[in-house]
Amino acid sequence: MVQIKALACELPSTRDLPLSRWSTSDITREVCQSGLVASISDSTVWRWLHQDAIRPWFHRSWIFPRDPNFAIKANRILDLYAGCWKDKPLRDGEFVISADEKTSIQARRRKHKSLAPAPGRAMRVEHEYGRCGAWAYMAALDVHNARIFGRIETKTGAAPFDRLVEQVMTRPPYKEARRVFWIVDNGSSHRGQASVDRLRQKFPRLVLVHGPIHASWLNQIEIYFSIVQRKVLTPNDFSSLNQLAERILDFQYYWEPIAKPFEWKYTKADLAKLLNKLKDKQSA
Repeated sequence: MVQIKALACELPSTRDLPLSRWSTSDITREVCQSGLVASISDSTVWRWLHQDAIRPWFHRSWIFPRDPNFAIKANRILDLYAGCWKDKPLRDGEFVISADEKTSIQARRRKHKSLAPAPGRAMRVEHEYGRCGAWAYMAALDVHNARIFGRIETKTGAAPFDRLVEQVMTRPPYKEARRVFWIVDNGSSHRGQASVDRLRQKFPRLVLVHGPIHASWLNQIEIYFSIVQRKVLTPNDFSSLNQLAERILDFQYYWEPIAKPFEWKYTKADLAKLLNKLKDKQSA
């Protein structure tokens, strides 16, 4: 039993097998052919693995942090969510904005009209569609006040992002704010020191805060994008690009009155545990 469990915790390639992952029947065949047992059933193998929650037929994507300053950059963001900056509480008139872009949002015109749900019948959406083009959706979320700002653009880039920044920074209360922290990722629209300098020159009270590479999960605007995906874009059935743009922007006005700040529970202590766990896995 122990040897079979150990085999299930190996990658098939270590045994020169042309497999990416094990199935129960693959493990059964291998242990029989290798002489570990004379015979055994798939159900017995499954039962033994189930005892230790070993499921080699499952997999998940994983990215090890590559940014040498991952913890420093991530902790700055977590501090801002907690209402502080450089170990000092944020003051009145200081705001935290989470911003990014959702790219290549297609408008798909279905070949036949979608049918509304009815008793005992789900909504029906035609499988075939024609492509009407795509938009980029630029959005910014005030994380402590649940205000959303967005605009539709034909493409991403520094100029479209700057238009979003101007849209926010030229209206109250941000226009008169002490400081406005903008949390962004490392996309080309707002990457590096050049973006910091460019935006600071236009808006001296703006502080651009870059997250680590591969850490979009720290950016709260991604939570809002997931809401848009579920409530606005799925199923995707739009007669034109204009209808798609109107639906996205109208949703902002629909969502904001009922929105509350996201209940962010992930702390710096949680991050430290994760990074230590990854360090152990990487060195194993």
